[in-house]
Amino acid sequence: MKGGDNRHDPSNPHNRPIHHVRMIRFTHELDSASHSQLDAFITTHGTLDHDPRWLSVLQNAMGHRPMSLVAQDEHGVINGYLPLALVTSRLFGRFLVSLPYLNRAGLLVKNDDPQVTAELIDQAVLLADMHQVDYLELRHDAAHEHDKLGFRRDEKVRMVLDLSAMPDADALWSHFNAKVRNQIRKGEKNNLSIRFGRDAAMIDAFYDIFSVNMRDLGTPVYSRGLFERIIALFPDESELAVVTHDNQPIAGAMLIHDRTSTTVPSASCLRAFNATNANMWMYHQLLLRTIERGNTAFDFGRSSEDSGTYRFKKQWGAVPHSTVWQYHVRRGDVQRMRPDAPGNRRKVEAWKKLPVWVTKLAGPSIVRGIP
Repeated sequence: MKGGDNRHDPSNPHNRPIHHVRMIRFTHELDSASHSQLDAFITTHGTLDHDPRWLSVLQNAMGHRPMSLVAQDEHGVINGYLPLALVTSRLFGRFLVSLPYLNRAGLLVKNDDPQVTAELIDQAVLLADMHQVDYLELRHDAAHEHDKLGFRRDEKVRMVLDLSAMPDADALWSHFNAKVRNQIRKGEKNNLSIRFGRDAAMIDAFYDIFSVNMRDLGTPVYSRGLFERIIALFPDESELAVVTHDNQPIAGAMLIHDRTSTTVPSASCLRAFNATNANMWMYHQLLLRTIERGNTAFDFGRSSEDSGTYRFKKQWGAVPHSTVWQYHVRRGDVQRMRPDAPGNRRKVEAWKKLPVWVTKLAGPSIVRGIP
């Protein structure tokens, strides 16, 4: 697919470069020079969320159909990139998302060029129409104006702690207020230990904790294979943390280390052990781990403002960063997929009552269809 040729367009008096937008499934479909150029482009302008390896993760672990849009000028120079995944489900419908599981894998455009931005969105809309999806969902930090993106959700924010002024454990400790320090100390008195790793035993321990917590929240659980694939395809950037109490795993987290920041996309603590303050103690250890790697920011993930998770993250000193998810809606209501939508509340409560083994069997096939 190609963007429009503007060489003879009177609305383009400055004769701006022509851009062509190509649709590819995987970056290996590019020639070696373009492949290397795209890697360099993402490294310079993007985040780890834009790494093409996520497309393989989503295909292999979630069954999504990956595709990408690459914008190049007439000299073959890459100026824009948009990874996408086609999500299909008999229960929920069809969606084109950039990207499931990640918070900000939307448009990546050099210098925010409005022409390249418009052409990438135009082609994404065409793909949405071609595949007859319910809606196209683009996940951004900030809005991109386009007449086809008529709906947006921005009620959730990423909570990020700036660690640039905390180069060591002492500086981090001094940053905490008295309440946070007290909660961490309570955890220290409860014979807690933490292990970081990537082996099968770590995946099992983390997934058992995660499955229980997702059931308790009334949310279908991802497959174990999702975390297995992330670990396999991001060997240098990903790891798991598991906290034990008297040799029993009770809390765990997945960490994704970017060039300068660490993100925790999934974390859980067994409610039966809330009294141990394991969750507070674990997050302190995760922050220490981030500093040890030389990273200067810790991303706690998205939360609705003033929610319980928002307040949990704020107490560490994290501050809100905007997220704007934009939609080209072809049919239906975007809000119907929210767990707090009227039609979903009873389903959430029913899910909480299921045995964990049932949710492990049924959850992955359900959640893969939820964008």
